[in-house]
Amino acid sequence: MDYPIENDTASTWDPHDLPDQSGRTLVVTGATAGIGYFAAEQLAAAGAHVVLAGRSPERLEIAATAIREQVPTASLGTVVVDLSSLASVRDAGAELAALDRLDGLLLNGGSMAMRARDRTVDGLPLLAGTHVVANAALVARTLPALLRTGARHDVRTRVVHTSSGFVDRLRRPVVDALPTSRSGVVAYTRAKAVTEVFAFELDRRLRSAGAPTESLVSRPGVGVDARTPHRPGIRDASVPARPNPYTPWAQGKDSASWSAVRALTDPGARGGELYAPANGRRGLPVRVRPGTLTASPAPQDVASVWRHLEDLVGVDLPVASGTSRT
Repeated sequence: MDYPIENDTASTWDPHDLPDQSGRTLVVTGATAGIGYFAAEQLAAAGAHVVLAGRSPERLEIAATAIREQVPTASLGTVVVDLSSLASVRDAGAELAALDRLDGLLLNGGSMAMRARDRTVDGLPLLAGTHVVANAALVARTLPALLRTGARHDVRTRVVHTSSGFVDRLRRPVVDALPTSRSGVVAYTRAKAVTEVFAFELDRRLRSAGAPTESLVSRPGVGVDARTPHRPGIRDASVPARPNPYTPWAQGKDSASWSAVRALTDPGARGGELYAPANGRRGLPVRVRPGTLTASPAPQDVASVWRHLEDLVGVDLPVASGTSRT
């Protein structure tokens, strides 16, 4: 489906010539493969200090080596985080919060196991636990550092949440922070819908508080292995390619990362915005109009989801209430 495009400057946006990111520290979760890896590579090429976050120290080292082969001047760090464990998220969040500077957080990580019975270490449904609860927990732990960086350096810091075009297929309001389904695809779609509700509400609350941090949403379109450039240990003969029926209409995962990279780096981007390919599948990222289901839900539903997330995370999100709190 084609998205309703907002007044946008996509014609001037060049993913191969990003705004200079020198001096900025940007964290990318899920950075050891796919969209997360290529986002990290592109951000490093633009001059950012990029912190690669993933659950395997070995895979993190492989990703860092692959980036340095493409970007010899890359400035990189790593942090181990297992999104299926809230204890691991807590430790990683503390490590990231201790950085001297934190300008942006790209929440790209999350399990793609589609078995409804799978659970996290904490007993949560795996898809909702890793895509929703863990990311909310990471925001709770790192938001003070993002706010501090914004105030100290007089800059706008950003949290970018990765979603999916599947969200537009939902018709029911989002009222549960921990959605489940016997269908893995439906559970994944509902988890991404909660992701968007959280992201837009987070931005409303930050804006209401006059905070120097913004929250944005990106949708990658369709990225497939068959169209993805090879990188040693990331996309090569040693890494099995996943077949995808949408390959003829899709893009590589390098291009699928463009929406998130634009949301994180475009100086003209603003909190509460959504970036995606115009046709929903591939191409240059543009600013599109988010659906009312996630961007403008009933205030009582948002407040319920927010409170439930705080309960699941085990800590209050350090941001003043916005207009949606009841």
